[in-house]
Amino acid sequence: MPACDELGFTYRIVHVGRELVSGVLADITGRRAGLPLFADPVVSDAVLAGQLRSLHRALLGGATALRRDELLATAISSMVRRAAVSVRPPTAAASMGDGRSVARRARQLIRDSYLDDITAADLAAATGRSRFTVHRAFTSAYGLAPGDYQRQLRLRTARQLIAQGRPIAAAAAQAGFSDQAHLTRWFIRCYGITPGGYQRATLPGRS
Repeated sequence: MPACDELGFTYRIVHVGRELVSGVLADITGRRAGLPLFADPVVSDAVLAGQLRSLHRALLGGATALRRDELLATAISSMVRRAAVSVRPPTAAASMGDGRSVARRARQLIRDSYLDDITAADLAAATGRSRFTVHRAFTSAYGLAPGDYQRQLRLRTARQLIAQGRPIAAAAAQAGFSDQAHLTRWFIRCYGITPGGYQRATLPGRS
């Protein structure tokens, strides 16, 4: 198929480490295993393609380390589940009580250090579970991913700083966002108003 213009095609590539794929497979099956078998070298799957695009955008767009880790884990897990052959279900599942305990420990770490660039590996080390197990337990317990919880805490901090009259760019940096645009995008998505609009509403005398 010919290219649509003189610039040709643009390819996006994400190289995934062998240990991550093995870790996902072990988490899915409940046992240590080697690499999964992919019978077809090319997979046509709209869901998987969308997840890989989201991962690529996060890698280039200033997302937190935790958010990048989560999107990577989601893409790998989807790849294994949707495209690999002979992937068996878990042999044993963790108890509900254990899952809640894992989730609580992960939440405490995020709450204590949400301004830091914590990673999925940090959560795994704090809970003694795999990064994929932590993600699943946290999402099951609280209805959102660890990275989303971290972002909520950062948004709350930014909102408080903005209400105090702090310049938007300074509030963004102090709350852990990569830049003002990144804060604005998530602020609008979560609160339905721009940071500047929120500041004007909370500080009426401010121009």
